Amino acid sequence: MSSPIRVAFFTDAYLEPNGVASLSREFCAYAERHALPFLCVHSGSQTIVSKSGSVTNLSLKRGFASFRLDEDLYCDPLLTRYTKQVSEEILAFQPDLIHITGPGDIGILGAHIAHRNKIPLIGSWHTNLHEYAARRVAKGLAFLPAGMVNTLSEKAEKWSLMALARFYHIPCYNMAPNSELVELLEERTGKPCSLMLHGVDLQRFCPERKRSSGNPFVIGYVGRLTPEKNVRFFARIQEALKASGVTDYRLVMVGEGSERKWLEANLNRAELPGVLRGDDLANAFADMDAFVFPSETDTFGLVILEAMASGVPVIVARGGGPQHQVQEGENGFICEGAANFANVLKQLMADPALRSRMGQAARRHAHENSWNRVFDQVYQAYAQSPALH
Repeated sequence: MSSPIRVAFFTDAYLEPNGVASLSREFCAYAERHALPFLCVHSGSQTIVSKSGSVTNLSLKRGFASFRLDEDLYCDPLLTRYTKQVSEEILAFQPDLIHITGPGDIGILGAHIAHRNKIPLIGSWHTNLHEYAARRVAKGLAFLPAGMVNTLSEKAEKWSLMALARFYHIPCYNMAPNSELVELLEERTGKPCSLMLHGVDLQRFCPERKRSSGNPFVIGYVGRLTPEKNVRFFARIQEALKASGVTDYRLVMVGEGSERKWLEANLNRAELPGVLRGDDLANAFADMDAFVFPSETDTFGLVILEAMASGVPVIVARGGGPQHQVQEGENGFICEGAANFANVLKQLMADPALRSRMGQAARRHAHENSWNRVFDQVYQAYAQSPALH
């Protein structure tokens, strides 16, 4: 197409402190920088239309029927009441395609409006909701025998994945943040799929912000404090470090969630400052000496890139999307088991030169993942997708 592709982007997270919201805000900023016609539909404190350069924002206020899915994340099952109003904005904008970020209330509204107005629909997968379902069922039914809990959580994961596959069969084209999910979506939906990676703000997240001296050593985590993030695993790491005689460190866990009280009760050295944003978050990343992320359910892990951009070596679980960002022994480690996590932390504690070398390699890796590059690739995928052919 000779003229810029006109995109209507329906995102289930925009103002919240999570990776999808960060990606969505950065997508709007990219469109404005490049003067691309872009309509972003998301939730907000009031229903209002605003414009900034080439970008139009349509904020929709959720109603009385809303219920909480997670910390600062809600769903309104009656959001389709905005169908007429949003359709009017869509028809005035005349998009070439509608892009939805998932099966939340805003995504469902976007899919409904795309079907209603015969506009090509593109979907992107950002959250392994089926694995989240399994973790939460396991936690909620922990009072039952272990075998029964395992059976029920496996069924929850299986049925949730089947439901997700049916939802992602609706778009004519899909995107996902790692190669395993690209293959899964193509296999489950029969629709073409390509990568949609995440990027990082290299000016905000940088090593120059570091204020701590490395004494004591700072182990860091950023993310929701919820079962699917596997945050209770930090208690096992703590025990493994204690068993090997390591007690001189700080554990800084940034975020909020349902596991906070358990962590406060079971972690001796944990500092939980809550949700941090902007410069406060960037400063917290830079002050870490190692970033530990035990989640096996994340599709990408934007916080991994933010830690790397801050010059911090990362230690991630073998499983899920974050491992695809790590070059073992170069910019971080991929681990299994608490003892393995503890051993690589001991290596980094004992060897400042190794820590510095890996931090520099992490920063170089982050340089390859600017937001401009990420969204350049998204627009290339749009141009090649069935949506425009």
